[in-house]
Amino acid sequence: MKLGIVGLPNVGKSTLFNAITQAGAESANYPFCTIEPNVGVVSVPDERLHKLKEIYNSQKIVPTAIEFCDIAGLVRGASKGEGLGNKFLSHIREVESIIHVVRCFEDPNVVHVDGSVDPLRDIETINLELIFSDIEILERRIQKTQKAAKADKSLMSELNFINKLKDTLEDNKCIRTMDFTDDEQTFVNQLNLLTSKPVIYVTNVCEDELADEAADNPLVAKVREFASSENAQVVVACAQIEAEISELEEDEKKEFLADLGLHESGLDKLIKASYSLLGLISYLTAGPKEVRAWTVKMGAKAPEAGGKIHSDIERGFIRAETIAFDDLVNVGTMSAAKEKGLVRLEGKDYIVKDGDVILFRFNV
Repeated sequence: MKLGIVGLPNVGKSTLFNAITQAGAESANYPFCTIEPNVGVVSVPDERLHKLKEIYNSQKIVPTAIEFCDIAGLVRGASKGEGLGNKFLSHIREVESIIHVVRCFEDPNVVHVDGSVDPLRDIETINLELIFSDIEILERRIQKTQKAAKADKSLMSELNFINKLKDTLEDNKCIRTMDFTDDEQTFVNQLNLLTSKPVIYVTNVCEDELADEAADNPLVAKVREFASSENAQVVVACAQIEAEISELEEDEKKEFLADLGLHESGLDKLIKASYSLLGLISYLTAGPKEVRAWTVKMGAKAPEAGGKIHSDIERGFIRAETIAFDDLVNVGTMSAAKEKGLVRLEGKDYIVKDGDVILFRFNV
């Protein structure tokens, strides 16, 4: 899973990226300090793996991972090449989801590229650049389809649909605000439009507002209202606090969060929101050598899930020996689970559930 972190210059984008990946991307108080996208891979925290390690006495834990890409600060006119715009827009096109960091704190020591703090204006600035870029793509596609439709009238429905997409963009609305049939969604996915990508808005607030999820912050409230119109999610975080947390050991981290009145870090909230937004779940495999988490789309069938491990499993799938994580933990061992009839033999039509512990049987 590859997520792109975007935002105007000086909203806390690179500070947040550094904190959640500990990758040491440059962070400075001026625009364009990020030129190439910094990339960091983050392990997805999953307490279930530690319990399985105890049950199986495994040698190691291998969590699933998310790749974060810190994309340089966009500015007004980026779609026309202003700043380093076109380059940055191409980087966004490569990610599955956009993490849009918006500034919801006042600080006279941190300059804002537009001179004042206004998260909705900032969101609109970036969305418009993505919209302009998508319009260009659709205009080229329309010209190509118009020519082809002269010889093949069946393409007229496709042409009408593309024009419908373009009309939405010209109304300054993102493609993700539209409703599609399954076939239409498949077609839209092939276009790889920037504004069709799902978004999580990260409202960067000051430390004092974290414990109550910035309930009294009017700027965060505005972002929440806007996000609901796009079916987007909002995560409240403080980039500066995330930077401090990233320097701590696990035990110290829990104590630090407790002192702030928090149950989880901004990174944990961001990962959960990402899984929810993209419709992802994790299933687990376990044995003496390792326990491992694997990420699949919600609704994935057993052979497809096995294919995440190796294509041979999907090709030669026979069955999946499956048990729910909670059931396994409750009885303590796999042998005890089998005695109680908790282990199921599932076929190729079985839809994998979050937390399933699976042993695949296959033959190639």
